[in-house]
Formats: sequence, C-alpha cells, structure tokens
Amino acid sequence: MSGVRPSFMNAALDEARKAEARGEVPIGAVIVRDGVIIAADGNRTLELKDPTAHAELLAIRFACTALQSERLPDCDLYVTLEPCPMCAAAISFSRIRRLYYAAGDPKGGAVENGVRLFNQPTCHHAPEVYGGISERAAAEMLKSFFKARR
Repeated sequence: MSGVRPSFMNAALDEARKAEARGEVPIGAVIVRDGVIIAADGNRTLELKDPTAHAELLAIRFACTALQSERLPDCDLYVTLEPCPMCAAAISFSRIRRLYYAAGDPKGGAVENGVRLFNQPTCHHAPEVYGGISERAAAEMLKSFFKARR
C-alpha cells in the first residue's frame, strides 16, 4: 500500500469520534500533503443543516482553501467509510491522488460498491484506492452508533 500511515487513519477515526459526540453519523476524514495533515473534519450534516456536509467534502473544501487551489493532486484522503457517490465525485473533481478508506459500504458506497464511480468511462480522474485500513474499528463505531438509535 503506497504511503499508508496508520496514524493518518487514526486521525480520521478521531474525527469520526468527534462527529459522534456531536450526534452525527461517526465518519471522519483527513487530507494529507507531504506527510502532514492539512485538513480534517467529521460529518456535520445535522449541525449545519446541510446534506452535503459529509466529512470528505468538508475536508476537501478546507484543503482547497488552505492551498488556494481547486485541485489537490499531491494530496491523499483518509476516510473511515467508503465514500458515497457525491463524495466520490468530489474526490475525482478535486484530483485527490490517493484514497484510503476503512470500512466498505455495500449500501451507500460508490468506490468498490454501488456505481463504482472511478471505474466509469465518464470519470474525470480516478485516485489510487486502498480499502480496509482500520476496517474493524470504523465498522464497530458505526454499528454501535446505529444500534444505540434503534
């Protein structure tokens, strides 16, 4: 796995825990450039009353602002759940170099499941993809979150 560092996924898991503490679905994301985290956030859809406030989109927005660019070609994204179609499209449009995700999402994912956006001929840019990093920790956090609400 090219450049994977457990500490970066641990940082994404920390963002997921913060999201859960806010009552959000526990998903966290960090963006890394040159071995340094330049953006990090967790889901904020309830807090911001914004269905697009997914962890990945918030981190991408912050990284683009920090770098003063709409493209992130030398950045890697670590996220605790396989991105949905909206987030996968944003990853493609922002030209993220590598995507590392923890748990797969058979129901809502769009990378290895569902539409498999990066495999479509209409996809503008496909990052290198590495799944299953800290999968158990991320999956258990999500299962626990939803079990408590049912």
